Amino acid sequence: MKSLGKVIRSVQAFSRELSRRSIVTEAKRTPAIGVALGGGFASGIAHIGVLKVLEEEGIPVRMVAGTSVGAIMGAAYCSGLTIAELEELAHKVRFTTFARWTLSRLGFATTDRMTSFLQRTLKVKTFEEMRIPLGVAATDFNTGRGTVFTSGSIIDPVRASCAYPGMFLPVEIQGSWLVDGMLSYPVPTVPLREMGAERVLGVHLKGQWAKTAAPRHYFDVIGQSFAIAQDMMSAVWRGAADIVIEPDVAGFDYDDFKRAGELIRVGEMAMRRALPEVRKWLETPAEVMTPLRAPALIPRPAAMPAD
Repeated sequence: MKSLGKVIRSVQAFSRELSRRSIVTEAKRTPAIGVALGGGFASGIAHIGVLKVLEEEGIPVRMVAGTSVGAIMGAAYCSGLTIAELEELAHKVRFTTFARWTLSRLGFATTDRMTSFLQRTLKVKTFEEMRIPLGVAATDFNTGRGTVFTSGSIIDPVRASCAYPGMFLPVEIQGSWLVDGMLSYPVPTVPLREMGAERVLGVHLKGQWAKTAAPRHYFDVIGQSFAIAQDMMSAVWRGAADIVIEPDVAGFDYDDFKRAGELIRVGEMAMRRALPEVRKWLETPAEVMTPLRAPALIPRPAAMPAD
């Protein structure tokens, strides 16, 4: 009996030790880091550079939310594409990879080619299969409200998120007509908070469409109007971010897909400048973190260094 009692006491002590270690481990749990990828047409290739640095530095990304081109990049990455595969893809795509010019009273181009592109590219086809949880932001055309997709088929929500008003035709999903997520979530930091992110890194592709005082064409007019609207909305999405980085994409045109290597590099540069702040998140247990504060904006360089 004494031997049995000793065994029982040993088991109980072992159980208490496991419980104690579990509590300590939980107390040291790193925060759930989310990355919000904003829109910006070809400039969105810079997102690859951001993700590349995060991977190289071992920063654990627990969830991603994307708007417009950020939705494409987010879907590809979260579905399982490696950084090397993303870089290879970026050097191959062009505007016509996703879009086809058309005659319609609703827009100049359709994103029907994006369907076949995503079917060929993504390693999974539903949100539930993603290796990293993903949110895709779009805007309900009738209500003006933001819509965030986190379940079901991935392809149509990504198409809707990219449906730039005036250029691309709206996308119908379950009876609702949807357009570009940039109208509601220029950088989808708020959806990331709702998905459970405890620390949010926002990637803002702040470009300038109109290169001269007078617009050159229709796309300058609508593009610059969007840029103005984004600035007016910035207090909301910046307020939901802990850090905002802005890769220096001002010198790139909206369809500069041929400059993929440069765009990836400016994304890397911006992310490396932010690394000291991001690393602090890993040094502080999630349970003792300070409340959300005004986001730290990592400044952009005056100019990109030459090769």
